[in-house]
Amino acid sequence: MGDTSLPEGPVEPPTPLSKVEKEMEPSDVNAYDRDEDSKSSKIQSENMSKSQPDSKKEKADQIVEAKTHKDVGDTSLPEGPVEPANPLSEVKQEPDNLPSGYEWITCDLNSDDMCSEVSNFLKEQYDVDGQKFMVDYSSELLRWGLCTPGYQKSWRIGVRVKTSKELVAFISGVPDIIRDDGEVVKIAKINFLCVHKSLRSQRLASFMIEEVTRQVHLQNIWQAAYSLPDKRATPVTTFQYWVRMLNPEKLINAGFLKLRES
Repeated sequence: MGDTSLPEGPVEPPTPLSKVEKEMEPSDVNAYDRDEDSKSSKIQSENMSKSQPDSKKEKADQIVEAKTHKDVGDTSLPEGPVEPANPLSEVKQEPDNLPSGYEWITCDLNSDDMCSEVSNFLKEQYDVDGQKFMVDYSSELLRWGLCTPGYQKSWRIGVRVKTSKELVAFISGVPDIIRDDGEVVKIAKINFLCVHKSLRSQRLASFMIEEVTRQVHLQNIWQAAYSLPDKRATPVTTFQYWVRMLNPEKLINAGFLKLRES
């Protein structure tokens, strides 16, 4: 301290990339980790083409491989998306074929019956291993969160069993705008990825992600934000968000939050 002869710069120089530990192999996770909502969480903003799994039962070879960008640290590269946008003419106009016995549907949340069906499905299937309670996503809450200004009906995607018409998978997205170093960027916020517990070994989660990606691309939007409980690929940026608790006492009594020992 006080030695003005020292050059300006970081206290500790950066570690060579060759000495940095390699990224962990992807491990299967559940669709959503509500425990992260009780503390600061990290969100990875990456290209929509980086697919993520839904269930602990999905094997690593059933999901898109997490890639490590080889050009990390190359300051000569221009700023911008990891992967550039493709011409809209190259976006597939039809969804991928689902496994035999299943069919795509668009979930119209303006319909009371459809909204109630999605609400009940999430209540029964959208859980986390080890949790002692389930969150009740009411129809009113779903409409409030998924019918935001400029929403696209086609971004609320479901899968039914052809014979019974039972809803067995759901994913949603809503449009948003962020500012990246002064540039306004349109993005999609992806949420409520959920697959029926008994079907989490059939790659339905990958189909759901590919389809919502296709629907977003059809609107000429090429970036997305989604939350994960752990890293899936090399993050290009991270930030923190905080959850405002409206009724801390009830959350503690329900086991959603835990008090720290002082």
